[in-house]
Amino acid sequence: MTDVTPAMRGRACGSEPGSHGARAPRPPRAHSSGRATRLVHDVATEEGIITWTLWPSIAGLALAGLVIVLAGTRLARTADELADRTGMGEAVAGALLLGAVTSLPGIVTTVTGSLAGDAAFAIANPVGGVAVQTVWLAIADLVYRRANLEHAAASLENVLQTLVLAALLSVPVIAYATPDLLWGWIHPATLLIPVFYGYGFVLLRRMHKAPMWKPTQTDDTREDEPEPPSSRSTAQLWGILASLAVVVGATGWVIAQAGLGVIEATGLPSGVVGFTLTTAITSLPELVTLLAAIRLGALTLGVGNVIGGNAFDTLLIVVADLTYLDGSIYAAAGPSSLVLLGGTVLITTILAGGLVVRDRKGIGFEGVALPAVYVGTVALAVVAS
Repeated sequence: MTDVTPAMRGRACGSEPGSHGARAPRPPRAHSSGRATRLVHDVATEEGIITWTLWPSIAGLALAGLVIVLAGTRLARTADELADRTGMGEAVAGALLLGAVTSLPGIVTTVTGSLAGDAAFAIANPVGGVAVQTVWLAIADLVYRRANLEHAAASLENVLQTLVLAALLSVPVIAYATPDLLWGWIHPATLLIPVFYGYGFVLLRRMHKAPMWKPTQTDDTREDEPEPPSSRSTAQLWGILASLAVVVGATGWVIAQAGLGVIEATGLPSGVVGFTLTTAITSLPELVTLLAAIRLGALTLGVGNVIGGNAFDTLLIVVADLTYLDGSIYAAAGPSSLVLLGGTVLITTILAGGLVVRDRKGIGFEGVALPAVYVGTVALAVVAS
């Protein structure tokens, strides 16, 4: 890539160096680390996309976070009622209903990053969502003091979902190793992710109907028990869920624009910002609904929401690849993205171990290991950038 000085960047924007106005056409391929990251965001596209400055970006992130927090509690209550009305069970409802709805901000953020030409930001959002949301379980362990959360929310469906998630995260690793294997601009391995995701649900439904294994029940285990029905009809519950989905999804655009503004204003690696800052905001629905589910006593629903949301987030990698039109997204994302992906796979396997071992008291080994691995992964990604 041609070396571009700050002065040249300023002239390309039609303003003084360091200003953050409209950007000129972006290069056909943008590597998202170091000076190349700044180039992607210092220069604007012909389509008229304008990156926000720092303080509006911070305000946008705060406002989006507030909206998500307010909607999260209603989401948990509505999904819990629908789980009982439809008979799908808390684990499946958490994965299918809450998992999909709470992932909507991440979808919009990922698409916005891809269309802006920032491969590392686009990839880091779904991968970071998996990592951050898993760390939320360690936080929830501190809130639920009666027993270890993974022990109390014993569910074979959640164990299976975690294993499926590890399989889904392994597919992009193969794509990173073969970035030049493309169908058009899409890596064929990317197309396997929705296939594996769909088959995972087939296995999940089969296990729910005829489980061959059952967790040992203890005094601290909370089973999936139907709540007293409310006066609202099932159709009304579906309508409430859809309305909340629209509200939560709309915050994704604000989060994406604010995240890109922070990257431009600070010069931080876009992959690291996507993995930490923006995903922390887009993952707030999972945290809020998890804590709300714990208060409702729907522990399996809360844990299933996180794991199901994680599995759904892997589909955003497909969305990122489809909407990044400048070639191979895996080649453009750079080595830091592979570090983030590897750390997230490790985080997922730690969670699977915690669900199987089921420490009865305290936060368990996973409560310590999950945040420690997350922090270590971010540190290594900064070095790789």
